Amino acid sequence: MKISHTFFPLKTFLVGILLFQMQAVFSQEEKSSALYKTIMSKDSLLFDIGFNTCDIKQFENLYTEDFEFYHDKDSISDKARFLKTLKSGICSPTRKYNYRRQLIDGSTEIYPLSKNGILYGAIQMGTHRFYEYSEGKPEEAGSFAKFTHLWLLKNKDWKLARSLSYNHQMTSSTANASNLFDDEKETEKWLKQNNIPTLGIGIISDGKLKQVKVFGELKKGISAPYNTIWNVASLTKPVTAIVTLKLVSQGKWDLDEPLYKYWTDPDIAKDPYLKLLTTRFVLSHQTGLPNWRYLNESKKLDFKFKPGTQYQYSGEGFEYLRRALEKKFHKTLDQLAFQLIIEPLKMNDSQLIWNDKIDLSRYAINYDNQGNAYEPSKNKTANAADDLLTTIEDYGNFLCSVMKSDGLSRKVFSEMISHQTATKKDKYFGLGFEIYDLGNQNYALSHGGADKGVQTIVFILPKTKQGLIIFTNVDDGYKVYEKTVQHYLGETGNRIIDIETK
Repeated sequence: MKISHTFFPLKTFLVGILLFQMQAVFSQEEKSSALYKTIMSKDSLLFDIGFNTCDIKQFENLYTEDFEFYHDKDSISDKARFLKTLKSGICSPTRKYNYRRQLIDGSTEIYPLSKNGILYGAIQMGTHRFYEYSEGKPEEAGSFAKFTHLWLLKNKDWKLARSLSYNHQMTSSTANASNLFDDEKETEKWLKQNNIPTLGIGIISDGKLKQVKVFGELKKGISAPYNTIWNVASLTKPVTAIVTLKLVSQGKWDLDEPLYKYWTDPDIAKDPYLKLLTTRFVLSHQTGLPNWRYLNESKKLDFKFKPGTQYQYSGEGFEYLRRALEKKFHKTLDQLAFQLIIEPLKMNDSQLIWNDKIDLSRYAINYDNQGNAYEPSKNKTANAADDLLTTIEDYGNFLCSVMKSDGLSRKVFSEMISHQTATKKDKYFGLGFEIYDLGNQNYALSHGGADKGVQTIVFILPKTKQGLIIFTNVDDGYKVYEKTVQHYLGETGNRIIDIETK
């Protein structure tokens, strides 16, 4: 079919959308607005009732007569061609598969269009996933895609005038992918194939921990409970960071005050870089200190570079900060954490030291990749960088609190999510968290933990109020990260994986 020259040029339309986005950053509709609800109801009619059930009449009624469809893997279609393709393709009576479209939760953005104060249209942008299934076979996710819709108000009714579908990406084609994590037997089988003794998953949506899933065994024949206690290694650092940032928000601590005023390590007492060491550089890993001093041949602490000039991950930096905080406030870190985080959030299964309060019947023993158990770290003194004991539920509630900036001033939260230093392309360290730049002004905060028999990682997306927690208790537990992130974070997860594998 020859496309008429009367079609609105795609390049012009895309340029217009880009310019619109640049100008409309602050006019995005809230979910509670009447316009947002109206457009979302039209979206539901279009897909939930129309596309998903092949109700062609529903499609015909929702499009303008001059409707145009742009697809990055296909040619341009007008209304007649679009409906014809639909009828002869995915909605054909002889089709092999059925199809279902699902809007990715939290991905929708809606912007009003008005002239002289009169509303005439709206831009809808989002990400959706398409599933395919046939009789007697389970539903499988086929692909993700981004879309942009131009809705126009015609004679007091909303009609879709332009539709762009782009950035299509295939979902991982692993066998039984749709059952993984939802089917316990299938998930347990997958874990055994990967030699993962125990896997814990926490799902955050709408800013709340909505689900906790724990798979595997604590030891032979004993299933891991939902409130399994884990050593989460470096996921201790975000807790230390938030303790510190709450003190900054209260005006009791300064991000840029030199730490030597409260603590000086004898190993670097005579080093001129000592006076440059600040909390900001600790929380963003720009101290110049090694990860751990025992990795040095001398076993002593030293500076590898001038503080504030580059990135180098450092547990020693966090321990230095701990000692400074304890000197200033005359309290141990575990006392400060209890006061500012653990008690307010009722994190009753979380602690920074090993003591008799730990319910060993729920503790996830740590293993190497040959199935040999490690002796647990039994800290009698809190470590600011390592060995927090916690549950999925406790840590999930902590992350939800961070997303809501509980106890943090607006200025401090802004500092926390700002790019303090780059670690790789589209990835940065803020204060206490790594930051993934996901594009379209969206971002994810993340941190991981790795130690003997520990592989853990978390993600939170403050703008969409989503999050994901993954805990494992084996040296190579990271093997399950990719599929878990893809399954629960969809397109966002794929973007995170792209950044990590660049």
